[in-house]
Amino acid sequence: MGQSTDELRRDIERTRGELGETMEAIGDRVSPGRMIERRKNRLSNSMRSVRDRVMGTASSVGDEAAHLKDTVEEVPTMVRQRTEGSPLMAGTIAFGVGFLAAVAFPPTQMEREASEKLMAKVEPIKEELTETTKEMAEHLREPAMDAAREVKDTATEGAQSVKETVTDATGAGQELPPPGSTLPR
Repeated sequence: MGQSTDELRRDIERTRGELGETMEAIGDRVSPGRMIERRKNRLSNSMRSVRDRVMGTASSVGDEAAHLKDTVEEVPTMVRQRTEGSPLMAGTIAFGVGFLAAVAFPPTQMEREASEKLMAKVEPIKEELTETTKEMAEHLREPAMDAAREVKDTATEGAQSVKETVTDATGAGQELPPPGSTLPR
């Protein structure tokens, strides 16, 4: 024979809960903001790892002094391995090294002048990068919305299929209550 009405109701509630969780997970996965946040977190973790290897953590400062020579010798290899195929990572590491050098040595007059000239040339690039970022976000918005629509349609079809199965199983042709409401006993 088949399942009892109570068993079917429990299965429907469980399926609704799973569909809701699945839709939330898919929405989170295709969200442009979450994509950027995940990429930023990976980059941040990589930089933290490099920094910890080079500078050490507070608890390992004593141990790091003994291994400093090895670490310095490994840095070029490590940088090459971490940046291979990843220009963003290479740029970030180069920026970090440059920043450390800038902090360690005060700028000369020539460097100040060069910096001013560079800033004048960088401003148009900054504006172009901002515009490109906006365009990229705009291009991602439509596929994300399409994916969300497809998920919603699939979930609706699944719910309709479950509804039809319950109707067929009960033989009474009763309508199910709307999602989110409790089932009568």
